[in-house]
Amino acid sequence: MDELPLVLVHVLPPFEIPFKGRLQSRFQLIDSSDSTFSPHASVLLCVGPAPVSSDTLRHLPSLQCIVGSSAGVDHIDLEECRRRGITVTNAGSSFCEDGADFAIGLLIDVLRRISAADRYVRAGLWPMKGDYPLGSKLGGKRVGIVGLGKIGSEIAKRLVAFGCRIAYNSRNKKSSVSFPYYANICNLAANSDILIICCALTKETHHLIDKDVMTALGKEGVIINVGRGGLINEKELVQCLVQGQIRGAGLDVFENEPDVPKELFELENVVLSPHKAIATLESLASLQELIVGNLEAFFSNKPLLSPINLD
Repeated sequence: MDELPLVLVHVLPPFEIPFKGRLQSRFQLIDSSDSTFSPHASVLLCVGPAPVSSDTLRHLPSLQCIVGSSAGVDHIDLEECRRRGITVTNAGSSFCEDGADFAIGLLIDVLRRISAADRYVRAGLWPMKGDYPLGSKLGGKRVGIVGLGKIGSEIAKRLVAFGCRIAYNSRNKKSSVSFPYYANICNLAANSDILIICCALTKETHHLIDKDVMTALGKEGVIINVGRGGLINEKELVQCLVQGQIRGAGLDVFENEPDVPKELFELENVVLSPHKAIATLESLASLQELIVGNLEAFFSNKPLLSPINLD
C-alpha cells in the first residue's frame, strides 16, 4: 500500500482541526515542530491564525504550498512566500455569506439596540423605567464598505435589499461595480452614515480607521468591523465612543484578542462578539471540503481551489 502524502500541520491553541479524522484517512499529518519531517515537507496546513514568519519558513526548505484555513492571511509572511515561490491558499468563499450575514446582524443590533434592550428586560427595568429608548432604522442609510471583496460584495447585496445607498473604498476601483468609489477613506466616511470594515489587514491598511476617519463619519456614525482588529486604531475608537464622537459600533474583532478594552463593556451603544462572524456549522463544512480539495489538488499537480494573488 502506498504511503499517505505528508502534510505538516501548523496550529496553536485553542485552535484545532475539527475534521482531523477525515484528513488522517487521506494524509499523514505531522506537527510542524517535528524536526525529523519538516525539512522534507512540501505542504503546510495552517490552522487558524498561527503565525508563519520568515523564521518559520526558514525551517521548511522544501515547502511549496501553504494551505490556509482563514479568510485573512496577515499572519503569513507573504513577501517571503513570494520570494521563494511558495503558493498560499485561504478560505476562499467558504465564509463569505455567513460573514456578510453577521455584519448585517451587528449593524441592526447597534441601530435597533437589540442586545441592550434584551439586557434592559432581563434586568427587570421595563416595569421600573418604562419603554426603552428608540433605535434607528436601517433602510435608507448611506453605507460605506471598506473592502469590496467577496465578503464586502455579499454585504452590499444584502444592504441593497434594505434600501441602503452603498459606496465603497478598495485598493482599486472595480469596473464591474456601479456603486460610488472613494479612493480617500475620509471622503467615504464623510459621505456615509455607517462604515463596514471588511478589508484585508496589511501594512497599508493597519489603523486605516483612525480618529480622522471617525471625525469625518460624525456623531451619528456607526462602525462595524468584521475584518481584523488592527484595521482600526482601537484606542482612538474607544475614545470616540466614550466621548460620544460617534454613535455606536459593532465589533467582532479586536487588536489584541482575546483581550478587549474594558471601557467597551460599559457602553450600551456597542455590540461585541468574540471573532465568530464567519463561524457556522455550514461554513466550517464548506471549509473542510475546500481544505481537502486544496491538498488533493496540490498532490495531484492540479490547480489549487483558492490560491491568493501574491503579486
